[in-house]
Amino acid sequence: MVQVAILGATGYTALELIKILLRHPGAKITALTTRQEGSPPIHTIHQSLYGRLDLKCEDLTPAQVAQRAEVVFCCLPHVASMEAVPTLLAGGAKVIDLSADYRLNDPLVYEKWYGHKHSDPGRLATTVYGLPELFAERIPGQSLIANPGCYTSASILALAPLLSRGWIEPSGIVIDAKSGVSGAGRTPKLNTLFSECNEAMSAYSVGNKHRHLPEIEQVLSQATGHGVEAIFTPHLVPMDRGIIATIYARLTRSATDAELIAAVREFYAGKPFVRVVDHLPSTKDSAFTNFCDITVRQARGQAIIISCLDNLIKGAAGVAAQNFNLLCGFPETTGLL
Repeated sequence: MVQVAILGATGYTALELIKILLRHPGAKITALTTRQEGSPPIHTIHQSLYGRLDLKCEDLTPAQVAQRAEVVFCCLPHVASMEAVPTLLAGGAKVIDLSADYRLNDPLVYEKWYGHKHSDPGRLATTVYGLPELFAERIPGQSLIANPGCYTSASILALAPLLSRGWIEPSGIVIDAKSGVSGAGRTPKLNTLFSECNEAMSAYSVGNKHRHLPEIEQVLSQATGHGVEAIFTPHLVPMDRGIIATIYARLTRSATDAELIAAVREFYAGKPFVRVVDHLPSTKDSAFTNFCDITVRQARGQAIIISCLDNLIKGAAGVAAQNFNLLCGFPETTGLL
């Protein structure tokens, strides 16, 4: 039984992670952290856990957490995560970091997009990006895994097959993505209040200003061997969870819908959590699951790739569990099917 801890246990992603770990036969949750006063029981924060987990959230130091756990899921905000990770690693724990602090290779790029100087830059270029569908062979044996984000997973998984085959141009890619409100986190914000976002849809971070863009371009460039350039426009839609990305890319060859779907299906053969479908997927199809559903169409020399996933599971907690399984030698699907 692997002892695990979750730093930052009060958020939506942490709740989904706890649910997955509770049904995982090889994991035991031994520590949950929060900065809230009074060490509240986890079921008072996430009431759906009442009767399922008798554990308090504590304001523990990273060193104390490393004494209690072999694997630590770091659900802290950006910047806070990189302050904790070095101490966790020094204490002998393995870390799956769900923030963006270790996803980018270049500390200057991180500073540009996140507005903070990186305090642990030496690890950036060597940390494995934890998207198992592309990098599974690199994950076992690692001490630190950079867990991917939700928009990035939907975009990267959609584009990697056709980019790898050279069937689409690596520049001029347009990613039009839409996310449910839980993607903004649990901390109250004006734009996510019910009266602001209900019955409304809005774009944000328009003009290549979203922090996920350099992550998408970096990972696709690494995975496919092509320098990738994209335009990424996210939207907030009035639903709790889910992401749908509609992506446009110029074809380099003539291909039918069936040929494009077959190419993507072949690329993901043996990958249990990518479903390449013939129909047009909906966010409801993948909600509350660890699946990413992908299909492709062609029109006027363009490939139109549609990708759907649950932002809290396949976009965060579920892929973290995949990484945990690969790190610890469990079958990749353990706790997830």
